[in-house]
Amino acid sequence: MKKILLASLFGFALGLVPAHAEVVIKLRPPVSVREQRAARPSKKHVWVGGYQKWNGNAYAWERGRWEEPPHARGVWVAPRYVKRRDGYVFVEGHWR
Repeated sequence: MKKILLASLFGFALGLVPAHAEVVIKLRPPVSVREQRAARPSKKHVWVGGYQKWNGNAYAWERGRWEEPPHARGVWVAPRYVKRRDGYVFVEGHWR
């Protein structure tokens, strides 16, 4: 009984922790790099552009790529940095 209670409390505590915390970056992101696209693999593929990725110490360019949308008429929403009072927060790209 004690083990079940402890396991339940631990599981509840994990539920209180946010899935991912926001990382506030003090340094402004550099401008995007103009990329050369490889040939499109098929008419279904959509270009997912590259972006400046924060690695904890500096920005590094993450190259773009061709991807097949997960569903028909899928639209790629590009990742971006949102300006906050105390810095910049990265918002992941996703399919809509």
